[in-house]
Amino acid sequence: MRRAAGASPHRQRLLLRCAQGLACAAVAMLAWQQRPRPLPSPAVPAPVSAPVAAAVAAAVAAPTTLVPGLATVDIVVRRNDTLEAIFRRLEVRLSDLADLRALAGVRHALDRLMPGDALRLKLRDGALYALERDLSLTERLRVTRGPAGFDSEVVPRPLERRVLLAQGTITRSLFEAGDAAGLQDASILQLAHIFGWDIDFVQGLRAGDRFAVSYEQLWQDGRFLQDGAILAASFSNQGRELRAVRFTGPDGRASYFSPDGHSMQRAFLRAPLEFRRVSSGFSTARWHPILERMRAHEGTDYAAPAGTPVYAAGDGRVRLRGVQGGYGNVIRLEHGGGIETVYGHLSRFAAGLRAGQDVRQGETIGYVGQTGLATGPHLHYEYRVAGRYQDPQHVHLPDARPIDAALRTAFEAQAARELAGLAPGAATARSAL
Repeated sequence: MRRAAGASPHRQRLLLRCAQGLACAAVAMLAWQQRPRPLPSPAVPAPVSAPVAAAVAAAVAAPTTLVPGLATVDIVVRRNDTLEAIFRRLEVRLSDLADLRALAGVRHALDRLMPGDALRLKLRDGALYALERDLSLTERLRVTRGPAGFDSEVVPRPLERRVLLAQGTITRSLFEAGDAAGLQDASILQLAHIFGWDIDFVQGLRAGDRFAVSYEQLWQDGRFLQDGAILAASFSNQGRELRAVRFTGPDGRASYFSPDGHSMQRAFLRAPLEFRRVSSGFSTARWHPILERMRAHEGTDYAAPAGTPVYAAGDGRVRLRGVQGGYGNVIRLEHGGGIETVYGHLSRFAAGLRAGQDVRQGETIGYVGQTGLATGPHLHYEYRVAGRYQDPQHVHLPDARPIDAALRTAFEAQAARELAGLAPGAATARSAL
């Protein structure tokens, strides 16, 4: 229902109730019109042909066959909803639910409902005749009732990928320029992430800086869904020209590289979370607000709201996940080359995280908290090399691995093709399943 322009929330609720009342009245009128009619008097029987009689008999013998007049109900899953709760709310037979859950592969797909998920049901007289649920952008589960009971299938949902070129010039901010170029917020953030190790997007942008982005758009059944991956990008910042190409390795992991094959990212994140401010920097002597004495502060404190995700600063292995003195809930990661990072005062750990587990850069490992010796919610982050503490904000971060020599020929061919698409007028829309 379209929201009435300028209407108050109270007026909107009244309009919605009126609309619901009219809908109920229409359903009642339809039911009255379709009420059972008296049968013709036996004194004047209507002639019935043999084919018609056979059809009627077949319909009586197979009442579960899909018939016209089914009510289609679209459901958006609520918080703490289960399929049983939805069936009870709609007064659908629970025996149908039991039959659904008995189907191979269906139980798992229907038991894991998340708030916001959409279900479409076809019902009649409290019986389920069909159910659909999108499993992903490219697959849909479809269950239908047939003469022998329920059948299920996974129906493909082909995606159309269109490649577009967006170009912009910075006047006041990257978001403003990206929006003017037609990019969604997610693509603008992706662009900032690609060049984030070389450009300070908070203080380093200047009016007149330019960018060009070759990126995918995802469409389905003629409907735009969302921006896809950035395939190639260039950024001119204060006279420096930077270019990047997306390349997917044999392990299926996509990364961005410069045209000469060097990784656009560093082996470590400068800050492993989205923080509001640095509440306490690295220092050899700092007054501790709880212990009330001078002591070294061998890390950086990033103030952030409790529950803010904390990411692994680099690829590594969990050495410690637990509670340790003033750190409170703490995680220690080993990264090789004598490098270790530490994450303290966490409120909780990521589900399933355990000692000995391998993690990747940018993977959520915990959440900001106030455990241990902390006066407020923040992350205490340390960066150590061969056991020696380094200032996380100023230490030189090693480069990530470049393109493997065995993949260089394939990368150079792809890079030439994708970078050519950044030229004005060179990018043309193409589609693929």
